[in-house]
Amino acid sequence: MCIQGASGTGKSLLLKALADLIPAQGEVLLQNQKQTDIEPSQWRRYVTLVPAMPSWWHPTAGEHFSCNIDNYLTQLGLPHSIVQQPIHTLSTGEKQRLAILRALQHNPYVLLLDEPTANLDPVSQSRLEQFLFDNFLQQTDRSIIWVAHHPSPWLVDRAQNFTLHGGCLSGDD
Repeated sequence: MCIQGASGTGKSLLLKALADLIPAQGEVLLQNQKQTDIEPSQWRRYVTLVPAMPSWWHPTAGEHFSCNIDNYLTQLGLPHSIVQQPIHTLSTGEKQRLAILRALQHNPYVLLLDEPTANLDPVSQSRLEQFLFDNFLQQTDRSIIWVAHHPSPWLVDRAQNFTLHGGCLSGDD
């Protein structure tokens, strides 16, 4: 699913509410189970938000991973040496791709992506889209809710597209 909308319409707030990070009204289900019936920390493992500006708590990227990500780095066009680099030396686009990898190591059912390609060049954007399709969406019980100001043709063709305006989602027919 791709959600578009003008800046300030609440796209990021919607993702935070779906991730149970802010109070919200309504009911959210995952595999016929209510969000309110699942422990919040467990829900966030199942429904994982990758914000536009991800947080980092260790000095180097590699310290954020509990598994080997070398193959994934290659698929994303990132050098293997990136895991030893201090976080503050990485570009915003590098941090964004690493944050997605960090989220995937917990094997979520739903990825909530807030502008994941906003800081990527076209080649890196294409690699990320293909990576997510090949490594995440090929699993039948996985979904992505992707917020994008300017979705790529790849995303528009593969996603159910919605616009958020005035607090309401409307589908593009």
